[in-house]
Amino acid sequence: MNTILVTGGAGYIGSHTCKALAAEGLRPVVVDNFSYGHEWACKWGPVERGDIRDGAFLDGVFERWKPDAVIHFAGLIQVGESVRKPALYYENNVVGTLTLLDRMLANGVDRIVFSSTCAIFGLPERTPLDEDLPIAPINSYAASKAVVEQILRDYATAYGLRAAALRYFNAAGADPGGQLGEAHEPETHLIPLAIDAALGKRPPLAIFGTDYPTADGTCIRDYIHVDDLADAHIKALRLLDRQEGFDRFNLGNGAGYSVREVIAAVERVSGRPVPHTLSARRPGDSTSLVADSRKARRILGWQPGTPSLEDIVRTAWNWHRAQN
Repeated sequence: MNTILVTGGAGYIGSHTCKALAAEGLRPVVVDNFSYGHEWACKWGPVERGDIRDGAFLDGVFERWKPDAVIHFAGLIQVGESVRKPALYYENNVVGTLTLLDRMLANGVDRIVFSSTCAIFGLPERTPLDEDLPIAPINSYAASKAVVEQILRDYATAYGLRAAALRYFNAAGADPGGQLGEAHEPETHLIPLAIDAALGKRPPLAIFGTDYPTADGTCIRDYIHVDDLADAHIKALRLLDRQEGFDRFNLGNGAGYSVREVIAAVERVSGRPVPHTLSARRPGDSTSLVADSRKARRILGWQPGTPSLEDIVRTAWNWHRAQN
């Protein structure tokens, strides 16, 4: 493969993946409407500004660049907003993906790696989470991702599409070289919120729930470095060269850390306190979400290169501090 179309390539995980693709000698072509992505994050290939729901625009992109495969990040990701505005999420995430798939196939492109999420499991009864757990999304964001996974499965059966869905746990960290980092607006992720609180750039961090059945009463999540996610996308592309049909992979470090443990890691790395407040639980938050990524290790040959929470936090701290 020479050229990879990267929808949402101006975003957090998408831009890190574009850098990784370029390092592998591949040419990433970013497709982004820049509703949330950043022009400064597009450094490793051409950029096409437009929306994946626009079939004519996509046809022009496929004609100009003739990509060998697609990595599909484009979509809305705010859980709370998805509960308030489900139509927006199904329109962007599902209808947009259908348009993309139809224009892919019309232009002779039959390989896609899809950015999915562990949120499709809803409130699982056991952890760690493997790929065989029942899918039970509890918000429109997660439901839209689950619907797209089913569409990919059906397109693989009916049209010969080769597809892989990568179900991320908590993406975190930043490019160790300092060129990229996490810059969502609004920001909802714990590590950047804790870092900004330590830097005095945001109000004190809110801890939602201190009465979970965990050692310190706060909920537990699995944090995975963004560069490890980027590496998994490249390995998934290679899998599609040799494997037909649809497959799915859970991606995490396999270790869980509580909210208080993350705060402590930020304080150790930064040498600063993280101001915080205590709040009630949020509806729908699971006690513990930890990945079982053995399938990805076995089939993709993937393994996290930055498994330490403190090392993940350090890359994020270095990037956020440099933005002051």
